[in-house]
Amino acid sequence: MLKIKTITELKALQREPVDSETYATAVEIVEHVRKGGRKALLQEAERLGDITSGQRIAYDRAALELAVQELGDRERGVLERTAQRIRKFAQGQRSCLRDFEIELSGGRAGHVFTPVDSAGCYAPGGRFSLPSTVLMTTVTARVAGVERIMVASPKPTSVTLAAAGIAGADSLVAVGGAQIIGAMAFGVEDVPACDVIVGPGNRWVTGAKRYVSGSVGIDMLAGPSELVVWGDNSADSQVIAADLIAQAEHDTDALPILVTTSKDLVEQVNTALSSQISSLPNSAAAEIAVGKGFVVLVDSIEQAAEACNRLAPEHLEVHVENLDDATSRLKHYGALFLGRGAAEVFGDYGVGPNHVLPTGGNARFSAGLSILTFLRMRTWMSSRAGLDEDVILDTAALARLEGLEGHARAAEARLRKAS
Repeated sequence: MLKIKTITELKALQREPVDSETYATAVEIVEHVRKGGRKALLQEAERLGDITSGQRIAYDRAALELAVQELGDRERGVLERTAQRIRKFAQGQRSCLRDFEIELSGGRAGHVFTPVDSAGCYAPGGRFSLPSTVLMTTVTARVAGVERIMVASPKPTSVTLAAAGIAGADSLVAVGGAQIIGAMAFGVEDVPACDVIVGPGNRWVTGAKRYVSGSVGIDMLAGPSELVVWGDNSADSQVIAADLIAQAEHDTDALPILVTTSKDLVEQVNTALSSQISSLPNSAAAEIAVGKGFVVLVDSIEQAAEACNRLAPEHLEVHVENLDDATSRLKHYGALFLGRGAAEVFGDYGVGPNHVLPTGGNARFSAGLSILTFLRMRTWMSSRAGLDEDVILDTAALARLEGLEGHARAAEARLRKAS
């Protein structure tokens, strides 16, 4: 059952994505791979159980296409339809990002969006294999225009290999953990260095991403998953319970939360949770996660919105009668799901918006994976004849205010000579 908290007891979700001990271990693994190359990568992969000695780890484009061909029609259809939904949403995002230019005094300036050259897309392969993450990351990178895309996923199933093929990956490496993050960041034989590394993973993956982020781009430091459901008396307690359990079955650190003004809804949801978990296969993780979850019982709509904004969760579902009013009050979330039909599970499995999202309250200042993760906005200026004199003189004056005489003289070198 979910424990009850009041708004005064509620703290922001600032959960650290990785502890110091795990981070230190991840750094050691990355450095081993960085210095030892492919041999070190294989040693770490064998030591940590990704592979056995002599096992294949590299799958090229031809192997991924073969995996697609060998997959059953039903599974292949699911992957292809999901990839197309993700692709359509990403294409819509890309179409909103336009290059532009404006006139300057004596020239022009603007910006252009250009993709990175290469991306490494990580998909977990621990308790659950996640071909959905392969699709979410790789399809989005491909639509952004990334030229070379590599997937990394330990112990890939045939479905994971086929997902990489359908998504358009150039290769897949069957290694996970901090070791493959190090390989993708710095490059080893058969694993070329990537410009950007994306995708969720366990705490060692997250620790490694934190360490290499000064050398390559990363999407975010994602911790355990979380769902906040804001419901009122109009909400369906059975549906809310199902959604909270779906979140809780990720792992024991997943966090399901209910925000409501209704004591009746709290009782109904707790009853439904008890009933639904009892029939859930492999319910142990979900039971532990639900035990860590809680209800924020508030007195008003204003307090409910305040609670949601304070939590700034990865996923936020809204099951209230007046959706427009509720939406206008919400500021911080990774992904928002409005109404009974817009379940978080549809976000997980490819209706369109990406499921790689900020956790631990980081939605206050960051956003989920998108086209923008793989693009750089570059500015430019152009002036053949020279900028107007007032711009040049202002530049020189500001440089001298900062004590940079060389800057001032460089600007003044552009002054037109008097005739």
